[in-house]
Amino acid sequence: MITKRKLLCTLAGAPLLALEGCSQGQTKGNWQFYKGNPVLGGQYGVCFDPCVMLENTVYRMWFSWRLKRGIAYSESHDGIHWSPPQLVLVADAEQKDYTNINRCTVIRRDNLYHMWFTGQTETHSSIYYATSPDGLQWTKVQSDPVLWPEKAWEKTSVMCPDVIVDEQTGQLRLYYSAGEQYEPDGIGLATSTDGKTWQKLPAPIFTPDPNHSWERAKVTACDVHYLNGWYYMFYVGFADVDHAAICLARSRNGIDQWERLPSNPILAPPGRLSYFKWDRDAIYKPAAVLTDKGWVMFYNARRHHLEKIGMATHEGQSLGFRDDM
Repeated sequence: MITKRKLLCTLAGAPLLALEGCSQGQTKGNWQFYKGNPVLGGQYGVCFDPCVMLENTVYRMWFSWRLKRGIAYSESHDGIHWSPPQLVLVADAEQKDYTNINRCTVIRRDNLYHMWFTGQTETHSSIYYATSPDGLQWTKVQSDPVLWPEKAWEKTSVMCPDVIVDEQTGQLRLYYSAGEQYEPDGIGLATSTDGKTWQKLPAPIFTPDPNHSWERAKVTACDVHYLNGWYYMFYVGFADVDHAAICLARSRNGIDQWERLPSNPILAPPGRLSYFKWDRDAIYKPAAVLTDKGWVMFYNARRHHLEKIGMATHEGQSLGFRDDM
């Protein structure tokens, strides 16, 4: 029986192209896309790589704003309706080491907001550090980067910082991506006591698994959470340089012996046949928030060169591993 839905999809032409309402992205492990996605982008141009925290029932988001070549800020009470973005950090005119600022992480510690961000030129990327009393007015701690490519596997670029506080030692952990400039190749780890001087581990702690088609090319842009004795890592797996999905792994020490979720990827794009979908080609940069009801995930997704930010939810704290509590 030919339904109206099937007819619309067929009429999209050859090769078979799905119309906007004819397909959905793929979710696993009890994740659900918000049906009204995207939640931010479009009229503001390319918005990507969000970092989100929940403070006093308010979602606070810092994200990369390509049009402005800097970091923007927006906030929301429900994760769906966001205030107009305001530019909060841009490159200094006299700064020669980067022309664009993007891909940041923010934590709150000692009554200050701390941001580590990526400074980029056309050929290389490094990580820099800034602080703020309110999350809006930022002061760069120093003009030089706090992390830069120096090891062979890092090639020309370190980027996509994700900083957490080690609850056992009080040290800062910086998970970062490194490798090629367009899309990095693997994930490394560095530690610090002051946020400025970092000690890197000599080799990447997480690399692509060629046995999984969804991440055989690259793994990048992680978001790490320590919960119930496990380090949970949401990360981006690349099937190839243009197609990506969000995956999940965990480790007892957050360094090695990573266990990938058997049902990976947890958030995947609908695919090339869904020609008109806003998230057709890739779903990137997870920014997960744990709430009383479960998880809320913000991410950016791409169709052609246009990126917007979407939201997905997960009921309950357990993320689907066999012995999750």
